[in-house]
Amino acid sequence: MGLTTRGRCLLAGGVATAVCAVALDERDLLRAGAFVALLPLLALLLIVRARRSVRAQRRLTPTRLPVGAAVAVGLRLAGGPLLGTLRLADTVPDAAGPQPGAPPRFAMYRLPSRGGALLTYPLHPVLRGVHRVGPLLGRATDPLGLAELDYELTPVDRLLVVPRVVGLSGLPPALHPGEGTPGAALAHQGQGASDVLIRPYRRGDELRRVHWRSTARHDELMVRLEERPWHGGMTVLLDHRYAGHRGHGGASSLEFAVSLAASICAHLIACDEPVVLITADGVELTGPGHVTSPEPLLDALGTLVPSARTDLRGPELSSGTDMLAILGAAGPGQLATLLARRPGGGHAVLLDTATWEPTAAPSPVADNAAVLRRAGWRVVVARAGTTPDRVWADLTAGAAPDRLRAGPP
Repeated sequence: MGLTTRGRCLLAGGVATAVCAVALDERDLLRAGAFVALLPLLALLLIVRARRSVRAQRRLTPTRLPVGAAVAVGLRLAGGPLLGTLRLADTVPDAAGPQPGAPPRFAMYRLPSRGGALLTYPLHPVLRGVHRVGPLLGRATDPLGLAELDYELTPVDRLLVVPRVVGLSGLPPALHPGEGTPGAALAHQGQGASDVLIRPYRRGDELRRVHWRSTARHDELMVRLEERPWHGGMTVLLDHRYAGHRGHGGASSLEFAVSLAASICAHLIACDEPVVLITADGVELTGPGHVTSPEPLLDALGTLVPSARTDLRGPELSSGTDMLAILGAAGPGQLATLLARRPGGGHAVLLDTATWEPTAAPSPVADNAAVLRRAGWRVVVARAGTTPDRVWADLTAGAAPDRLRAGPP
């Protein structure tokens, strides 16, 4: 807030003229000096009034979105009239901005008295997390450019960016019998009950599992569930240790691991499979009870930050469910800790983190895969350039990890 260089020079010139006019006893010159000196002060009063009369409101559509999606930001200005120029700059983080280091800027010379004005611009967040959009800063200038005033028109709004979810199909083979889902338990009650479970077809089910006799009886496509009648669900372990990942920003191995975990959990929930997601710290992100919607889980993953831990210690992993571990770089001692927590084996996706940062030292992914296989784990290796659906397809098919190749650069 204050006078511009032009306004200060005009004020100084007017005061000097008035002083000289008093010394020379020139009344006309005194009037001219007083007018010149008061003009910048009058301009300052005008822009202070403009600050009080102009109102702004920001609206984000939507306020929650996945990485890579677009959000429309609308700025509604009302009040006025403007007595000069109003320049606006909305504060946007680089991870959510239209261009890094280039916040949206606007210049208003006239504000309609009815309805105001609507300014819009898009955002394309490239990194998950909670982004702060705002505040909206304004700079009001009088028509002569004698005074300017900086002020804040709107507060900060919260934009939640959740991980990108990739569509998956199929389910991995069950490695160990669990306690069973409620539906499976009911289907096996009583002596002589059939071992074949039937349910309506869902998108992604394999056609070879279609039960044609039940399909003809119910007049809709039905599938068999005899492959997993006593499946007790899936526990997904997400390794989010800072020391276990490479790369930067949205292209890091950590972000790939988070997106893979989000896609797997969302797919299992859509298949009505019990799922539990825990972090390397032992924190359960899915919460208590049966998860019926992936939205709370995605919100928790959206705010997940890397852990400073260097080990994989935590509570004992339940043996009543299948296990899927998404692991970054790990040493022999860290794998031994995981195997002690889960002696029964499970599924594992090993990230070859060196491919996310070619200048880094090679990761011992081949040795880690061999250790896990000897302990009874089914292992798939993921490298930079692969996609979550390719990893999941390889895991559900039970193919050897060598078949998983890096995708196009």
